[in-house]
Amino acid sequence: MNIEQLVREVEEVFLTLDEEISSFKHRTGLGCKSGCGRCCLKPDIEATVLEFIPYAHHLYKQGKAMEWLENPALSNSLCAILDSNQPGIGHCTTYAHRGMICRLFGFSAKLNKYGSRELISCQVIKTEQPEAFLTAYTETLAGSPTPLMRDFYMKMYAIDWELSQKFYPINTAIKKAIENVLHYYAYREDQGVTIPQ
Repeated sequence: MNIEQLVREVEEVFLTLDEEISSFKHRTGLGCKSGCGRCCLKPDIEATVLEFIPYAHHLYKQGKAMEWLENPALSNSLCAILDSNQPGIGHCTTYAHRGMICRLFGFSAKLNKYGSRELISCQVIKTEQPEAFLTAYTETLAGSPTPLMRDFYMKMYAIDWELSQKFYPINTAIKKAIENVLHYYAYREDQGVTIPQ
């Protein structure tokens, strides 16, 4: 599969997920607090390489992939694409290209040990929107439509199992995605790139 097709397929999964999350938010009234971004500031967020391939491809098309590959922020524990001075809902500098974990957290469900759906949300939502959270949690447990993490990761696995089977610290996943995109283009004569050793 060529890289453009890979990007398109991942973006189609993201579009479906974003639509389901939008519907879930509209139905439940849950939403992120403006300017929060607290969940993004966790140092132990993990992601797959595949979910950052669209971002890496975007960087390549902008001529910024090599610059990002050498970005010292990729060696930090906090996500390298955050900017705490960014205005708006969160601190993501590339919201349209954020990873799947960034899309899922707060508004999706997991299967508990009994096979029932359990809403995954953040502490800010739970404490600041307790009635809406409890309603959404109860509805999710009862089977109301809620994006299921497992289903979306399986969709990614079906696109490219190699790039979606392992979870890395988020910056490692971003770096590996950039490396994958650069390697892809390095072997195309008309768009060759030199990869630093």
